[in-house]
Amino acid sequence: QIGSLSGYYLFEHQRVRKRSVSPSEEHHHNLGQEQHVLWVQQQHEHSRKKRDFADFSSFSEFPSYFTGGQEQGQRHHQPHYRGISSHNSFPDPLFKEQWYLNGGAKDGFDMNVGPAWQKGYTGKGVVVSILDDGIQTNHPDLAYNYDRDASTDINDNDDDPMPRDNGDNKHGTRCAGEVAAVAFNNYCGIGVAYNASIGGEFPSVRMLDGTVNDAVEARALGLNPDHIDIYSASWGPEDDGKTVDGPGPLARRAFIYGVTSGRKGRGSIFVWASGNGGRHTDSCNCDGYTNSIFTLSISSATQGG
Repeated sequence: QIGSLSGYYLFEHQRVRKRSVSPSEEHHHNLGQEQHVLWVQQQHEHSRKKRDFADFSSFSEFPSYFTGGQEQGQRHHQPHYRGISSHNSFPDPLFKEQWYLNGGAKDGFDMNVGPAWQKGYTGKGVVVSILDDGIQTNHPDLAYNYDRDASTDINDNDDDPMPRDNGDNKHGTRCAGEVAAVAFNNYCGIGVAYNASIGGEFPSVRMLDGTVNDAVEARALGLNPDHIDIYSASWGPEDDGKTVDGPGPLARRAFIYGVTSGRKGRGSIFVWASGNGGRHTDSCNCDGYTNSIFTLSISSATQGG
């Protein structure tokens, strides 16, 4: 079965080439002749690009945090879940560089999450799934919040979303840190919803580290819909001002199932990055994911506005 889509199944034929410029019409015709088969579609690879952000390691103000190793004997303490009284309450060393949280942007602006934190809205009890190239599950700022039972690896068909260590697969770990990096552990920075994974519920879906097709996307969007509250995706078609693409029929059905039946009937929440195509005069209206009525499209501003 493909994710949460009842009645939809993915089959692989031993004699069908995995890479071909021509469809396997004979096999599809034969399958379509079966009495109980109502719809058949051959899967084909989609081009999906990760929507990344600036690499802070190039900033000269704090290179030691990225190049310096952990001091011998130093321990990263377990987090203490508590509220905060001010922006300066976090001992995590990189918090002072998180201008989007601490009022460090132009004219003192930020995301204004401080008042929400003070009221106790820190993500506690909320389950967020990062649909990406995997997560470094043993990362000191994520390991405390990680639950292997709530994660999956669609690329390798197992339950371990640890990315391949090839230098390219770090996007998912970054995105996870933005959402739910542990606070009050004297390590790195903090997540916007630093208590989002309290109790160890912080799933990740490894799906971008291999072939991506409609079925892969549908499986990711339909993972444990009664357990996961929010699905976060920072990828999509090429933001080059020339590409128009969006979810296929299976992914669209996964969206519909999620918003109508997910979260125990309250509806799954799908959050999507709008893209980085401004330099190419690209419009996110040409992106069928961020332009979908089923997703919340998120854009951003620089530190200067």
